[in-house]
Formats: sequence, structure tokens, C-alpha cells
Amino acid sequence: MNATGQGWPGRRTSRSAASWGRPTLPAVVAFGGGHGLSASLSALRRITDRLTAIVTVADDGGSSGRLRRELHCLPPGDLRMALAALCGDDESGRTWADVLQYRFPGNGDLAGHAIGNLLIAGLWERLGDPVAGLDMVARLLGAEGRVLPMAAVPLEIEAEVIGLDPLSPDEISHIRGQAQVAKTTAEVRAVNLVPGDPPACPESLQAVHEADWIVLGPGSWFTSVIPHLLVPELAEAIHGTSARRLLSLNLEPAGETAGFSAARHVELLAEHAPHLRLDAVLADQRFAADDPHLAAWVRSLGAELVVADLAVRDGSARHDQLRLASAYAEIMDI
Repeated sequence: MNATGQGWPGRRTSRSAASWGRPTLPAVVAFGGGHGLSASLSALRRITDRLTAIVTVADDGGSSGRLRRELHCLPPGDLRMALAALCGDDESGRTWADVLQYRFPGNGDLAGHAIGNLLIAGLWERLGDPVAGLDMVARLLGAEGRVLPMAAVPLEIEAEVIGLDPLSPDEISHIRGQAQVAKTTAEVRAVNLVPGDPPACPESLQAVHEADWIVLGPGSWFTSVIPHLLVPELAEAIHGTSARRLLSLNLEPAGETAGFSAARHVELLAEHAPHLRLDAVLADQRFAADDPHLAAWVRSLGAELVVADLAVRDGSARHDQLRLASAYAEIMDI
């Protein structure tokens, strides 16, 4: 149901059909990283069996940062979380998800490393191909979908911030590194990638071109959502695909965008990707409430605003997987 109360218009049938003549479920590509992408994937795998996650590769903190520096590889952490989210709900799937996420305790060389990070990095060393390594892990886990990196090389995030120096609150400064950007107390104004023109993962580009729907967000806005639109080849694919585009907003402003309205989140996306057009923007009813500018910003990107009750009932800022899946299914007319 869209914001006008009408059924979702213009259903786009998937490219292929089942042998008995019924359309297959849509091919969906989900963009993001970390907990936001994990929530989206956990919902999407309930409504389609044709699911691809395209994941940020700019993490430079914790276990991922250590492996990135020591092995000169892509940071595996966000990729690991996406794979864990695609594990099944049966006992085997839940066990594998727990194993992937388990971190070694203590103060030794392995302390803080996630088992999944070591597994992925080890396969990359053995196979020499990040995509082949991720596909092998997915097969091992019985993952219900595919996980791909957004770029073929590790990236850095550089942010333009204001208020970094309390003695000069209006001065513009720059900070570099996803971990630094994620924890800064200064106001982030804009981000860019280093290098500025990284090679996109070819398999990711192909997935976008073959998709029926692409889903941006939810997640950390400056470090997990916007970066996908800053890889030129990937941005061009997103702009040029015939797939429909859905933006899923966060449940509340937090972290990098603490204090920002829902409308400001959409505005930031438009500032970083001026040519981006959307078909739908999904917002939780609490975050969208009393925001007089949200609907106008959504319309400016060519989209319909869809407001739904998406949060868990324990009061925390977490998406309810079933509610989110239901909202996705209604928008995609599944």
C-alpha cells in the first residue's frame, strides 16, 4: 500500500517465468553494510529466493581492519554479516550464523577476530578471487542468496565535518577512515571515497542490470548507504538499470546522522547522487511522523512514500523482520 492508500501501481513482472506459466519471484539486489543490511537481508530472504547483497568494503576498524592491513585484502566483516543474515532459520542455519559471528576472547593474536572473517580471508588467500571465496562460503553455509563486494579493491571513506574543534565550531575539517567517521561527534556534511574512481566488482554490476528491484538501506547513512552511490560504475548501473528502486530509511536518527530528520536523510542522498531517481521510500511511522518535508523530498526523487509500522515491540531501534518483510512484499507486489 502506498502513501495515498492505493494499491502499488505498475507491477513489473520478473524476466523469467516458472515452467507452469506463473512468474518467478523478483530478483532483488540489496545494498548496504553492517547491521542495517543484515536486517534488510533477513527480511528479504523471506519473500524471494533470488537475492543478492552488494556490500561496502571500506571498513578499517577491528578485526576487518587488522586483516585488511596484514593481508592487503578486502575487509571481510560486513561481507560476513551479510552471509550470516542469509543463513536459514533451521538448526543448521542458525548454528552456522552463530559460528560465523563468534569472536575469539582474550588478549592473544586471535583476540577480537570473528571466525567468519578468518574463514573468508583464508579462502581469499587460497583461491586468489574474492567473489569465488564468498561463493564458496555461501555454499558451505547453505546461504539463501549471494554476497558480493561493491568494489574490487578496499576503499577509504573521507568525510567533511563541521565542529570537530570545539574552539572553532564553524570550521570545516576532514577526517578519514570508516571507523573514525562512524564515531565522530562532529556533524558530517558529506563523504567521498579514496580512491575516487575505484573499479566496481563486475559481478555486482551484472546483478544490478539483471535485477527487478534494488533496495538501498537501511544502515549507517554516510558509511554504509551513500558509499554505493560514489563508486562511478556502480552508480551508473544503479541509475541505468530497468529495475525499480526502493530506499529503506532507518528507524531513527543515530550515530553519524543523530538529530537528522527523515527528510534530511533523503536530502543527503540527493546531494551525493543528484541524478538518482527512486520508485518508493519506506519509512517507519514513528520516524516519518511530524516531518512536514519528507513527502516533498520523496516526490522530488520521483518516488512514492510508504509509511509502515516496522519496529520490534521491545522499544529498541531494531526492525522487526516479519514486519519489514511484509512491507517489502507489499511494495514489490509479491
